[in-house]
Amino acid sequence: MTAKNKTEVWLRGPLDDVPALLQPVAQALLQAREELHELMAGFPDQLLWQTVEGMASPGFHLQHLAGVLNRLFTYARGEALTAEQLDYLSSEGKVAENTTTADMVKLFDNEVDKAIAQLITTDEKTLKQERGVGRAQLPSTVIGLYVHAAEHTMRHLGQLLVTVKVLKNNS
Repeated sequence: MTAKNKTEVWLRGPLDDVPALLQPVAQALLQAREELHELMAGFPDQLLWQTVEGMASPGFHLQHLAGVLNRLFTYARGEALTAEQLDYLSSEGKVAENTTTADMVKLFDNEVDKAIAQLITTDEKTLKQERGVGRAQLPSTVIGLYVHAAEHTMRHLGQLLVTVKVLKNNS
Protein backbone atom coordinates (compact mmCIF):
# COMPACT_ATOMS: atom_id res chain seq x y z
CA MET A 1 0.00 0.00 0.00
CA THR A 2 1.42 3.42 -0.91
CA ALA A 3 1.46 6.47 1.36
CA LYS A 4 -1.36 7.94 -0.77
CA ASN A 5 -3.62 4.99 0.00
CA LYS A 6 -3.13 4.61 3.72
CA THR A 7 -4.23 6.67 6.63
CA GLU A 8 -2.02 9.67 7.27
CA VAL A 9 0.10 9.61 10.41
CA TRP A 10 -1.95 12.25 12.23
CA LEU A 11 -5.08 10.04 11.88
CA ARG A 12 -3.45 6.88 13.26
CA GLY A 13 -3.78 7.91 16.89
CA PRO A 14 -1.29 9.26 19.39
CA LEU A 15 2.37 8.33 19.18
CA ASP A 16 3.77 6.48 22.17
CA ASP A 17 5.72 8.63 24.62
CA VAL A 18 5.39 11.90 22.64
CA PRO A 19 3.91 14.67 24.83
CA ALA A 20 0.36 15.61 23.78
CA LEU A 21 1.23 19.14 22.67
CA LEU A 22 4.06 17.85 20.49
CA GLN A 23 2.06 15.11 18.74
CA PRO A 24 1.38 17.27 15.63
CA VAL A 25 5.09 18.02 15.22
CA ALA A 26 6.09 14.36 15.51
CA GLN A 27 3.26 13.26 13.23
CA ALA A 28 4.20 15.80 10.55
CA LEU A 29 7.83 14.68 10.62
CA LEU A 30 6.85 11.02 10.35
CA GLN A 31 4.43 11.82 7.52
CA ALA A 32 7.21 13.67 5.71
CA ARG A 33 9.50 10.67 6.12
CA GLU A 34 6.92 8.29 4.65
CA GLU A 35 6.24 10.56 1.70
CA LEU A 36 9.94 11.17 1.10
CA HIS A 37 10.62 7.42 1.04
CA GLU A 38 7.87 6.87 -1.52
CA LEU A 39 8.98 9.84 -3.64
CA MET A 40 12.68 8.96 -3.68
CA ALA A 41 12.31 5.19 -4.15
CA GLY A 42 14.29 4.33 -7.28
CA PHE A 43 15.26 7.94 -7.95
CA PRO A 44 18.39 7.93 -10.16
CA ASP A 45 21.53 9.18 -8.40
CA GLN A 46 22.63 10.94 -11.59
CA LEU A 47 19.62 13.30 -11.26
CA LEU A 48 20.34 14.34 -7.65
CA TRP A 49 22.02 17.60 -8.61
CA GLN A 50 19.95 18.45 -11.68
CA THR A 51 17.88 21.62 -11.63
CA VAL A 52 14.78 22.57 -13.54
CA GLU A 53 13.75 26.13 -14.38
CA GLY A 54 15.89 27.59 -11.61
CA MET A 55 14.43 25.34 -8.91
CA ALA A 56 16.78 23.85 -6.36
CA SER A 57 18.05 20.34 -7.05
CA PRO A 58 16.73 17.27 -5.24
CA GLY A 59 20.17 16.97 -3.64
CA PHE A 60 19.86 20.45 -2.15
CA HIS A 61 16.40 19.73 -0.74
CA LEU A 62 17.59 16.47 0.81
CA GLN A 63 20.62 18.17 2.36
CA HIS A 64 18.50 21.07 3.57
CA LEU A 65 15.74 18.89 5.04
CA ALA A 66 18.25 17.10 7.27
CA GLY A 67 20.27 20.21 8.08
CA VAL A 68 17.35 22.40 9.10
CA LEU A 69 15.92 19.73 11.41
CA ASN A 70 19.32 19.38 13.04
CA ARG A 71 19.77 23.13 13.48
CA LEU A 72 16.26 23.96 14.70
CA PHE A 73 16.28 21.17 17.26
CA THR A 74 19.70 22.39 18.45
CA TYR A 75 18.27 25.87 18.99
CA ALA A 76 15.25 24.35 20.78
CA ARG A 77 17.68 22.78 23.28
CA GLY A 78 19.08 26.27 23.86
CA GLU A 79 22.41 25.41 22.25
CA ALA A 80 24.52 27.23 19.69
CA LEU A 81 25.48 25.55 16.44
CA THR A 82 28.77 23.69 16.38
CA ALA A 83 31.52 24.18 13.81
CA GLU A 84 30.41 20.91 12.20
CA GLN A 85 26.84 22.19 11.85
CA LEU A 86 28.05 25.46 10.36
CA ASP A 87 30.22 23.55 7.89
CA TYR A 88 27.22 21.43 6.91
CA LEU A 89 25.14 24.59 6.43
CA SER A 90 27.73 26.09 4.10
CA SER A 91 27.82 22.85 2.10
CA GLU A 92 24.07 22.76 1.45
CA GLY A 93 23.45 23.11 -2.25
CA LYS A 94 26.94 22.07 -3.23
CA VAL A 95 27.29 18.84 -5.15
CA ALA A 96 28.28 16.03 -2.79
CA GLU A 97 30.26 13.67 -5.02
CA ASN A 98 29.69 9.94 -4.53
CA THR A 99 26.61 10.57 -2.40
CA THR A 100 23.62 8.49 -3.36
CA THR A 101 19.93 9.14 -3.04
CA ALA A 102 19.81 6.34 -0.47
CA ASP A 103 22.57 8.03 1.57
CA MET A 104 20.65 11.29 1.63
CA VAL A 105 17.34 9.63 2.54
CA LYS A 106 19.12 7.82 5.38
CA LEU A 107 20.55 11.11 6.64
CA PHE A 108 17.05 12.59 6.76
CA ASP A 109 15.74 9.45 8.51
CA ASN A 110 18.43 9.81 11.17
CA GLU A 111 17.50 13.45 11.78
CA VAL A 112 13.81 12.55 12.09
CA ASP A 113 14.71 9.80 14.58
CA LYS A 114 16.78 12.26 16.64
CA ALA A 115 14.00 14.85 16.48
CA ILE A 116 11.36 12.38 17.69
CA ALA A 117 13.66 11.28 20.52
CA GLN A 118 14.09 14.93 21.54
CA LEU A 119 10.33 15.53 21.40
CA ILE A 120 9.78 12.53 23.67
CA THR A 121 12.11 13.98 26.30
CA THR A 122 10.76 17.53 26.05
CA ASP A 123 8.89 18.73 29.11
CA GLU A 124 5.74 20.52 27.94
CA LYS A 125 6.36 23.15 30.63
CA THR A 126 9.38 24.36 28.60
CA LEU A 127 7.48 25.01 25.37
CA LYS A 128 7.03 28.75 25.98
CA GLN A 129 10.67 29.26 26.95
CA GLU A 130 12.47 31.75 24.75
CA ARG A 131 15.20 30.60 22.43
CA GLY A 132 17.53 32.60 20.22
CA VAL A 133 17.94 31.63 16.59
CA GLY A 134 21.11 32.10 14.59
CA ARG A 135 24.02 34.41 15.11
CA ALA A 136 21.63 37.34 15.59
CA GLN A 137 19.74 35.37 18.27
CA LEU A 138 16.39 36.24 16.75
CA PRO A 139 13.58 35.55 19.21
CA SER A 140 11.60 32.34 19.18
CA THR A 141 10.38 29.74 21.66
CA VAL A 142 10.83 26.00 22.03
CA ILE A 143 7.37 25.37 20.56
CA GLY A 144 8.00 27.92 17.81
CA LEU A 145 11.15 26.11 16.76
CA TYR A 146 9.46 22.72 16.79
CA VAL A 147 6.45 23.90 14.79
CA HIS A 148 8.66 25.70 12.30
CA ALA A 149 10.76 22.55 11.90
CA ALA A 150 7.62 20.60 10.97
CA GLU A 151 6.18 23.18 8.59
CA HIS A 152 9.55 23.88 6.98
CA THR A 153 10.06 20.16 6.42
CA MET A 154 6.68 19.84 4.72
CA ARG A 155 7.31 22.96 2.59
CA HIS A 156 10.60 21.58 1.26
CA LEU A 157 9.09 18.16 0.77
CA GLY A 158 6.50 19.78 -1.49
CA GLN A 159 9.21 21.57 -3.45
CA LEU A 160 11.19 18.33 -3.70
CA LEU A 161 8.11 16.50 -4.96
CA VAL A 162 7.62 18.93 -7.84
CA THR A 163 11.29 18.89 -8.82
CA VAL A 164 11.56 15.10 -8.67
CA LYS A 165 8.42 14.58 -10.74
CA VAL A 166 9.58 17.03 -13.41
CA LEU A 167 13.06 15.47 -13.56
CA LYS A 168 11.61 11.95 -13.80
CA ASN A 169 9.24 13.02 -16.58
CA ASN A 170 12.05 14.72 -18.50
CA SER A 171 14.51 11.83 -18.27
